[in-house]
Amino acid sequence: MRDEKKFIAVIGGSECSPQEAELAEEVGRELARQGAVLICGGLGGIMEAACRGAASEGGITIGILPGASRETANPYVQFPIVTSLGEARNVVVVKSAQAVIAIGGGYGTLSEIGHALRNGIPVIGLNTWALSRNNQPDISIIPAESPTQAVNKALSLI
Repeated sequence: MRDEKKFIAVIGGSECSPQEAELAEEVGRELARQGAVLICGGLGGIMEAACRGAASEGGITIGILPGASRETANPYVQFPIVTSLGEARNVVVVKSAQAVIAIGGGYGTLSEIGHALRNGIPVIGLNTWALSRNNQPDISIIPAESPTQAVNKALSLI
């Protein structure tokens, strides 16, 4: 039986704080160390930091781009996928993954979290959104305290 790669999406804002970028870069490094393929939206911020981390450890990076040009991908994306779908590409990002790690992020990240959860794809949260429903906490996003814990949880849930 061949060794199957595990595909993990790293999602978050195209703009982020230095602390969030540091978390994303370490997530990328850890994904590469553990042999997982990193999928993201291919642009800057969290996406670029995660790809930079994965690339530094020889990992595989795939960017699902919103536009019509490969040139928009961050410099650490090895496999840019052009979609011309705009924000609708968020669905492609999460549906291409077996688990999702959300770091920080705005409403675009929240939409990706929603698509993942609706499709039964586990979401690990690292300094990201918290959900509630009917004024009660919704524990669908699995919290992580560190990049290594986030990656380990994601891989164990596949």
